[in-house]
Amino acid sequence: MALKDYLFTSESVSEGHPDKVCDQISDAILDAFITNDVKLGIEDNSAVNTRLGCETLATTNKIVIAGECRAQDPYMRKYRGQAVMNRELIAQVARDVVRDIGYEQDGFSYDGADIEVLLHGQSPDIAMGVDARVGGDNLGEQEGAGDQGLMFGFACTDSEVYEQGSYMPAPIYFSHKILKVLSEKRRSGELPDLLPDAKSQVTVRFVDGKAVGATKVVVSTQHREKDKGGTTYTSGMVKEMIRKAVASALPDGWMPGTDTDFLVNPTGNFVVGGPDGDCGLTGRKIIVDTYGGYAPHGGGAFSGKDPTKVDRSAAYAARYLAKNVVAAGLADQCVIQVAYAIGVADPMSLYVDTRGTGKVDERQLEKVLAEIFPLRPTAIRRGLQLNKPIYRRTAAYGHFGRKPETDGGFSWERTDLVPELKRAFGGK
Repeated sequence: MALKDYLFTSESVSEGHPDKVCDQISDAILDAFITNDVKLGIEDNSAVNTRLGCETLATTNKIVIAGECRAQDPYMRKYRGQAVMNRELIAQVARDVVRDIGYEQDGFSYDGADIEVLLHGQSPDIAMGVDARVGGDNLGEQEGAGDQGLMFGFACTDSEVYEQGSYMPAPIYFSHKILKVLSEKRRSGELPDLLPDAKSQVTVRFVDGKAVGATKVVVSTQHREKDKGGTTYTSGMVKEMIRKAVASALPDGWMPGTDTDFLVNPTGNFVVGGPDGDCGLTGRKIIVDTYGGYAPHGGGAFSGKDPTKVDRSAAYAARYLAKNVVAAGLADQCVIQVAYAIGVADPMSLYVDTRGTGKVDERQLEKVLAEIFPLRPTAIRRGLQLNKPIYRRTAAYGHFGRKPETDGGFSWERTDLVPELKRAFGGK
């Protein structure tokens, strides 16, 4: 029997967190390559369009960018007959990201960091299995999956009473929102003594399966050593500085009423932060990126991976289907798993679990979902229009629970399958 009264905690990290700096650099490089594809008029099923698996490491005034890639000029050029990276252009992409985040510290800055680019060409063995080719059974041109693995999507009604359209677990949704508010106020100058690195954690009380309030809120935020009057900051001073902003990110009545339930910089000062204080690495915040631990995760990271890689695109597709199931009123919660083999277009399996909240048969739901949105990599990329430079914006504050954007960003957050799903199950 499912537990109905419980506490659940999720965390988020800001765009200035070391790991998120790396995620954003990797995705900004992907965006640059895809933008170049668009300029060159390369079709989205071409055998020469971008393939990228980009990993970034950041530490004290050092950024290392590594991985494998296939891209077009000007990001790749010929040297003695071999395709090599244009390292200067790629390094500039990384500097632009660091500058935008706001790092101008002695230990880490956009102009002071040494950047090493170690990207190399994609393995032809991988490319052979992934590039689009004519499939059987009238499938047309199909790509094989970029790797084996399993991906999960999830949606629920937790946050709908507070934020319509998100269909996300309340703990991760409000953890993200706290940090977004603090970032906006830092950037606007309203809270000028905040610095980019920050983390949040929200514990939510559920009663009869519904999110009703926060019992604990934890925020760790980097700050200047002294205020403009020359007074050295204490954690208590930082708490009072951000208290109103944190409260504004939560529903009315959710802000904890005692200081023991609202913790800010529990270890004391947080002056040295970002990659200068803690080494960052792409792909190390996969639970922050998804559902805050409230739903399963297949283990694959997203950032720095082009959309032929099902770690990313199939996780987006699974979220898209789960969200539409819940938005259609077919369940209050929906978990979807899909699995692939490298080089094979059709998924190995599709699994749907509505956690006892479903209004329709789950096995029938599996059949309907596979029919209305085929889960082959080519179909996912084209159906969600993923061959666009839309990825850096996903790399902080979660890939899910965002609003679809007019240029195709967060297309997996659309609910346009709702009418078809309702019709399939006898609704209107």
